[in-house]
Amino acid sequence: MQEVLDAVGPRLRALRSERAVTLAQVSETTGISVSTLSRLESGQRKPTLELLLPLARAYQVPLDELVDAPETGDPRVRAKPFTRHGRTFIPLTRRPGGVQAYKVVIPAHDPRPPYEPATHEGYEWLYVLSGRLFLVLGTKELELGAGEVVEFDTRTPHVVANRGDVPVEMIGLFGPQGERMHVRS
Repeated sequence: MQEVLDAVGPRLRALRSERAVTLAQVSETTGISVSTLSRLESGQRKPTLELLLPLARAYQVPLDELVDAPETGDPRVRAKPFTRHGRTFIPLTRRPGGVQAYKVVIPAHDPRPPYEPATHEGYEWLYVLSGRLFLVLGTKELELGAGEVVEFDTRTPHVVANRGDVPVEMIGLFGPQGERMHVRS
């Protein structure tokens, strides 16, 4: 229970950041003071139903998504797709922490050149389901098709792109650092 409550603050901060709104704007919309919102986001204040209901309305998300309370009894993962940086992510795991699995759909021609390689801590493992995945890894350029897998240290400058006319579908395993880089805003 405490893990669920501890995760609410960062989730609220991420939602506000994704929507590019300030604490003052959220305060105006919800009637919750800026200092209370700030303490909620930093984890210094416990979330209560009286605070979470207006925030769920303001961010236009269901309360259960805002709290992300784990479902009980049913082992199936209830995938709630979301979009980051133009790419669709479908969660395939639901336990917080550690390696997370996602089905990722990269639209055609995403990103467009010139490519800007990124680096961050961690490792990535990608399995192509369909389409052609273009990977720049340091000075190497690779094109991967359905059924091919790549694993690499993400401290190596890299670009994951779709240069084709159809979406690329892949499974990605990301550790905490890679998840922050690709999945979280």
